Amino acid sequence: MADAIGPLLQVIVGLGLLNVWLLRRTSATAYRGGDAKNLKDEFATYGLPTPVFYIVGSLKVVCAGLLLAGVMFAPVVLPAAAVVATLMLGAVVMHLKVHDPVTKYVPAALMLAMSAAICATSSA
Repeated sequence: MADAIGPLLQVIVGLGLLNVWLLRRTSATAYRGGDAKNLKDEFATYGLPTPVFYIVGSLKVVCAGLLLAGVMFAPVVLPAAAVVATLMLGAVVMHLKVHDPVTKYVPAALMLAMSAAICATSSA
């Protein structure tokens, strides 16, 4: 059972990232920072320049793919999960920077926790 937790988390995190960055990036959600109506506006709310939006988005989409591929090819899991964990820590910090209520950054905190758990289980 414990052996299945890592791959399960990889699928959850991978699909979650793809959902946010490919399907819902132009949608308003309850979790957007500040009063942002879409993902690009959210980055502007945090005071981040537009290139950061594209860099972070590219990293998250690539890492999502690697986490999904990692179910069959384990060597890519630890680096991908470490990058996602770092980016999610940054997301939580950005929510704190704009004084968002906790409810807005729960998804980022959960993704951070799951990515850290993937790191812990993949390096064991």
